[in-house]
Amino acid sequence: MQGLIDWAGQIHPVWGIIILTFFPLLELRASIPYGLLATELPWWLTVLVAMGTNWLVAPLVYLFLKYVLRFLTRWSWFAGIWERYCQRVQRRIEKAVNTWGAWGLAFFIGIPLPGSGVYTGALGAYLLGMGFRRFMWVALVGVLIAGVLVSVIVLSGNEAFSWLVNESAATGGHPAGR
Repeated sequence: MQGLIDWAGQIHPVWGIIILTFFPLLELRASIPYGLLATELPWWLTVLVAMGTNWLVAPLVYLFLKYVLRFLTRWSWFAGIWERYCQRVQRRIEKAVNTWGAWGLAFFIGIPLPGSGVYTGALGAYLLGMGFRRFMWVALVGVLIAGVLVSVIVLSGNEAFSWLVNESAATGGHPAGR
């Protein structure tokens, strides 16, 4: 993963954020910290690009999933692995959806931990028969939750403290410039 992050550092920062966000295991969990800590981009641009890209993943995965699966499940070894994975995902997401409805899937997408996110949420929505339009709204809420959580976690670290101190000194002691 370090190689991928190093490579992303060699291209324009916005493209680095977009590329990191498109990786299934990384998504916002990696692109927002990368953008906030390793680039000179304003925090709001980093968060906006990462969240917009992550939401763009939702229709791509949802709409192309059945075609990709149709092709890949031709091989029996893949079909067996895929079946077990789908059962596990469906069990995890079905509990949340049965308890909280569509909000359950939004919270599942919004938890910034490996195994959750837009990719797994799209698979879960597909397996549970959720319609495309409804899934897009659910995915938007989930991406907003994840984006805010990851941003707050990253910005509440040492970088946020130094930003606050520097900003405070530049504006006469008030972070907001008042």
